[in-house]
Amino acid sequence: MSKVKEMKSENLSISKEQLEKVQALQADLQKFCAHIGGLEVQKAKAIYQINMLEKEMEDFKKSIEDEYGPININLTDGTYEVIPTDKE
Repeated sequence: MSKVKEMKSENLSISKEQLEKVQALQADLQKFCAHIGGLEVQKAKAIYQINMLEKEMEDFKKSIEDEYGPININLTDGTYEVIPTDKE
């Protein structure tokens, strides 16, 4: 027959210092998890904004291409070069 220690129903406690340390560590963990959650929300908003800006850029490029045809634009001074096509 195996020997199994029976747990007594008395209240067992860790020391006050150990309890305070565990509580402090748990509080820090919760704080950093909440902080990460906030950062994830900021990240999601930034990704959404990037997607909106990319769409706006594509739409604007299309409007420029409709006016000038296919071109490469120098973003420093606004000059452009026409991109040769097979039709030319």
